[in-house]
Amino acid sequence: MASKTASIENANPAAQGSGTPRIAAYLLVEYLERLGVEVIFGLCGHTVIALLDALGKSKIKFVSTRHEQVAAHAADGYARASGKAGVLLTHLGPGLTNAATGVANAAFDSIPMVVIAGDVPSYYYGRHPHQELNLHQDAAQFEIFRPFCKRVYRVDRVEDLPRAMERAFHLAQTGRPGPVLVDIPMDIFSADLPVHAFHKFPPQISRCGLDVATAERIVATLAEAERPVIYAGGGVLSGRATRELAELAEAMQAPVAHSLMGKGCLREDHPLLLGMTGFWGTPLANEKCRTADVILAVGTRFAEANSSSWDPAYTFSIPPTRLIHIDADIAEIGRNYPTELGLVADAKLALSTLVSEARKKKTRARETLLQEITVARKAFAANWTHQWSSDQYPLRPERILSELRRAVPEDGFIVTDVGWNKNGVGQQFPIMVPGTFITPSGLATMGFGPAAVLGVKYAEPKRAAVALIGDGGFGANPSVVATAMEAGLSVIWVVMDNAGFGTIAGLEEMHYDWSFGCMFECDGKPYGVDYAAWARACGANGVTIQAASELGPALNKALASKLPTVIQVPMENVPTPTPGYWNINDIYRKGE
Repeated sequence: MASKTASIENANPAAQGSGTPRIAAYLLVEYLERLGVEVIFGLCGHTVIALLDALGKSKIKFVSTRHEQVAAHAADGYARASGKAGVLLTHLGPGLTNAATGVANAAFDSIPMVVIAGDVPSYYYGRHPHQELNLHQDAAQFEIFRPFCKRVYRVDRVEDLPRAMERAFHLAQTGRPGPVLVDIPMDIFSADLPVHAFHKFPPQISRCGLDVATAERIVATLAEAERPVIYAGGGVLSGRATRELAELAEAMQAPVAHSLMGKGCLREDHPLLLGMTGFWGTPLANEKCRTADVILAVGTRFAEANSSSWDPAYTFSIPPTRLIHIDADIAEIGRNYPTELGLVADAKLALSTLVSEARKKKTRARETLLQEITVARKAFAANWTHQWSSDQYPLRPERILSELRRAVPEDGFIVTDVGWNKNGVGQQFPIMVPGTFITPSGLATMGFGPAAVLGVKYAEPKRAAVALIGDGGFGANPSVVATAMEAGLSVIWVVMDNAGFGTIAGLEEMHYDWSFGCMFECDGKPYGVDYAAWARACGANGVTIQAASELGPALNKALASKLPTVIQVPMENVPTPTPGYWNINDIYRKGE
């Protein structure tokens, strides 16, 4: 976002000189520069080359990918690591449809994104010019994005372009963040606008906090409770509220559980941390939440996987547990659980006010709580202690996590895909620095990790960025290696190679006694791809691990390299422990 000074200065048309027209594409790029946009991820197409010409002459970096879904995930990763809105540029038709999955993933994880899409010439609507989508409505490509974008703008007149762009950046970043699409016919990029047309900037928004009386009520409720729990979701991390969360937990001596997106809300070694809830959670977190008399939930939507399919026997039993729910989106309050007190507020401001009130309140003594947490966490971790040091080959997935934690600095980013990597990291991997765990939660998109790590590294080039991914996810679009080479991004992909879609194969094996359609085979035999060789063919580093002892040195070498690196690790396909519940396991029926 632009500074307040810049906003005021550019709001004055006189400061822009005379009203001599200029081409809209160049004015738009200059406006994006003033907004603070530093990178745009995307792909070329005949509808956007006028904008590409302007971008090529600007200080904004354009990262060209080989697939629009990759570009969308990279913009998503950039937004998560930087705290700014990610910007995506796409062509019409197949460009926008390719990007749809990545944009939807950002929407369901509340990631701010502005999508700029080229479209057919405005004067050809409905005549089916090249790649127009018009089966049910003329020039209707933007309709595809309506179900998951906060707002969709189609710019039918060049005069509307400045307002649409200002509104897009405003909406993407305020309230519950998310993507906004601006659909622009290609002739509008080349039309004229007055030089002062882009004079309006997104307003500075004062976020909502809690009033003192409400904060006093919440603190009193927590203080009087026998078994209170604070439940943290992704909104605590995106709201940069982890310090306030820790201060509240310590002041109230209340244990903290978290969702998948909330992982990293406290350091892994914090004495009040219970762990992740749900199907792939921890027994301690599930039990403490299930038996709590009061839960204060902040920045979470109580998603199915985190809530054990909302079955009261496993994770949350609300009621009789009393729920106080703070979230930026009013639609989430009361959606999945009856709520005693709901508050629409910014996580950081709300927690800050609660901390102030908590420090005035005498807290109930809970002498045995810390010891109970320590004992229970150690007991659960003991189930995989020997696997974290196992020398077996192919490797145990836990050994991969162990080597990764030893090699990657605490402030390095771990970006996962879906499958064992996401579930295992959420359950077992120690995250010490808030915001360094990046994962697709809401849409759980396979292919997110290999691409999102590109945006993460661009946002934080001096910090390590490692994608921990399966061979199924990496194989979906290995062109990310070439993109990293072109963009100069020294990312690392650790490919957990079990020659298939391992998590789904495990589910099918459990219920149907085989894994048809889930494993990679050729002529009835396991089939593998040499992704390390693929990396080397791109000019990057590629390493295939031949023994468990090789992984640590390979990681250290990759972290010291200035080139992208693929580390392919043959891995045994074993399930992540599942202390919670997922009702799909009650749905499957085996027939003849």
